[in-house]
Amino acid sequence: MAPLLQRTMKVRIMYAIIETGGKQYRVAQGQVLKIEKLEADAGHTVNFDRVLMVGEGEQIKFGAPMIEGAKVEAEVLMHGRADKIHIIKFRRRKHHMKRAGHRQYYTQVKITKIGA
Repeated sequence: MAPLLQRTMKVRIMYAIIETGGKQYRVAQGQVLKIEKLEADAGHTVNFDRVLMVGEGEQIKFGAPMIEGAKVEAEVLMHGRADKIHIIKFRRRKHHMKRAGHRQYYTQVKITKIGA
């Protein structure tokens, strides 16, 4: 009986698409995500005002390109570095090989409020 009940219920969750660090993210309230490093201390609140879209169920607002007055608030949880990516450049039969690595900085945030 419970699975049938779950299929008939429609949950309306407000979500938004924001742009930060040259990338776009689909976010919902309570979601935790890793984004490009921000200059904010852990525990502080940051506002994302570059909101491309806000939606809740069938009601969707699109910006051209941004929605005026829309804002997404997030709490900074921590800063860190991602796993190392190994890069190898190799030329066959030339006795040439270069090795390099990269660790990207990130900021982990929790979305607290979406305002349209």
